[in-house]
Amino acid sequence: MSHVPSPQKASRLTIASIARLYADGERIAMLTAYDYLTARILDEAGIPMLLVGDSLGQVILGYDSTVRVTMTEMLHHTKAVVRGTSRALVVADMPFLSYGVTPEASLENAGILMREGGAGAVKLEGGERSAKTIETIVRAGIPVMGHIGLTPQSIHQLGGHRVQGKTRAAGRQLLADALAVQQAGAFGMVLELVPEQLAAAITDRLHVPTIGIGAGAGCSGQVQVITDLLGMSAEFTPKHARHYTELHAIIKAAAEAYRSDVASGAFPGPDESSRMDDATLDEVLGRTALDRPEGVETGSGIPLDRDL
Repeated sequence: MSHVPSPQKASRLTIASIARLYADGERIAMLTAYDYLTARILDEAGIPMLLVGDSLGQVILGYDSTVRVTMTEMLHHTKAVVRGTSRALVVADMPFLSYGVTPEASLENAGILMREGGAGAVKLEGGERSAKTIETIVRAGIPVMGHIGLTPQSIHQLGGHRVQGKTRAAGRQLLADALAVQQAGAFGMVLELVPEQLAAAITDRLHVPTIGIGAGAGCSGQVQVITDLLGMSAEFTPKHARHYTELHAIIKAAAEAYRSDVASGAFPGPDESSRMDDATLDEVLGRTALDRPEGVETGSGIPLDRDL
């Protein structure tokens, strides 16, 4: 009998795979993911990079900013996303104060996200100020993605969610930041809330991919927060986001219909229930001839408080 080889499992993408997409001129799609099931769906959809963003603090955990997210929380969600994927490159955000304090702590925390979390790369914020940290982590063999422009972990210092680089000095600083991140060894970088012309100019000057969010179409790729993409919030949608469906309304309508069906008794119905043989039920409840003394009519069976 001839041996039939089993189907080959698709290999997981690496930073070398992303570099090939970039070299081939393919625009790179990236989405955030925070849980197993969503990650599995996005992986099946062919999204090449998934970011376990510290944005989970706001969209999953209900925090008021990303600053409150801990390493324990990032590790927990990174593990879930990795378990849900077989192909996508999973990039884990390094949370506030997990890097940039000392080189030793930065390297240790990056290593935890890789070794224990299973991430394929880590992402950290900052340009020139983070260059030494990026270099330290990269030298240890850990792939790093940079993040410049609006850096959410510095939101209190920046004074809010504002477009960055709109003045001569600020624009030149972003150019310097991009070059510093590249020279430090990052395999790519996120450009957040940067004027589209400046983002395109930065992209043209680099030899690693830029992933834009609110930075126009001139970047090498784009990243969006999955809850924005799915229309999960009815209160606020960032200017740079586009809803591809309206799950808030869909989920709300489904929950309302379920509540109504439970109240009316329409759920569960026969299709959602199972039955047992009536004769067996009589035996269980003590309603057979064997369960009553001779000459005594069958009663209601075994009472609930009987010691079985």
